[in-house]
Order: sequence, then structure tokens, then C-alpha cells
Amino acid sequence: MSDSLSSAAASIPATSLCVYCGTNVGSSPSYVAAATALGAEMAERRIGLVYSGGRLGLMGAVADAVLAGGGHVAGIIPQSLVRAELAHPGLSSLEVADSMHTRKARMAELADGFIALAGGFGTFEELLEVLTWNQLGFIRKPVVLFDVDGFYAPLIQMFDTAVEAGFVRADHAALAQRGTTVDDVLALATAPAPSTPHKWIDLDQGLQGT
Repeated sequence: MSDSLSSAAASIPATSLCVYCGTNVGSSPSYVAAATALGAEMAERRIGLVYSGGRLGLMGAVADAVLAGGGHVAGIIPQSLVRAELAHPGLSSLEVADSMHTRKARMAELADGFIALAGGFGTFEELLEVLTWNQLGFIRKPVVLFDVDGFYAPLIQMFDTAVEAGFVRADHAALAQRGTTVDDVLALATAPAPSTPHKWIDLDQGLQGT
């Protein structure tokens, strides 16, 4: 292996985390502050960032913070959004995917865990998808909500409601781990994912259909 290839391989972190977040900065400076602090600490700990590849909003803030700290940032963006989301020009690597489905699968493949900062529909959709994949046993990777100023409290309450209504196991609701500080979030995101049973509650209750 050449020196240049050895150097490139050495620059790829042993651990990488996928961060989902908004393409807007939000109405409170707390959201940007959290994204920046998270990115800076990831760089300090040599944890790589996998994210959506854009330079706008919280996604741009977390990527810029990792890069400023000398960290590794891998962006995955679909061709249709390269112009709309303004692909970040300074990443360690940028992959252009042929679809949103390919993008999300590739992000999940590269990441050892997932963190959700504040965001909108896209962030919620990505978050719920990896929670579902864990629930179904397709992956077993930690998922952490970075709950800044109670942003995720209503969603966590919705999960509790689904448990009470008999649609989600309490063990599966616990897959959505919650942290309010950078240290707590990174500790959860780099630890093993919680072990869970299968999702089919009715099977355990003898209600399987014929």
C-alpha cells in the first residue's frame, strides 16, 4: 500500500455516527449551539460524522464543527437534492445517491449509531425508520434523541401512548434513547443498542390469526 493510501485509510475513523437534523436552524439559538457542540466533541473524540451532505441549517452546523476540529465527514445526498440542499463543498467525502432510499440505506450502512437533533419531517422520517429497523431486527445500532429544550418530549410521549394502547412494546419504545447533553448523547450512541424481543405482541397473547 502506498503512503498516500495508508494515510487515507488511517483518516477514516473506527467509529462513525449518523446525525439526522434539520436543513433549517430553527427558532432558538440552542439548536445551533447543540449541533456545533456535538460536532466539535465528535471531532475531539475522533468519531466520524455520516450525514445528509448539505451545508444548510443544523446539518451544515454539525458538519462544519466536525471539519473545524479536523474530523472526518461523509455526506450522502441524492442527485435530486444536490442543488436544492446545496451540497457541502468541503467534506471528507461526498457520495451522490440515485434516490432517497439509497441515500438512507447507505447512511445506515456507514454508521455505528444514530443521533437525531431537532428537525422537521425528514428528520422524523429518518429517525422512525431506523427505530423500525431495530424493532424488526434488521439492524442493531443505538438510536439517540438529542433532546434540546424538550424538543422531542411530545414524540417520546407519543411513543408512551402507543405502548399504553398496545401497539408498541415498552422494550421497543426504549430503543429511542434520550440525552440532553453532548456527553450523555455520545455515551448512548457509542454503547451497544438495547436488546429487544420480537415486535408481535399478539403472538405472545395467543391472538395469532388463522
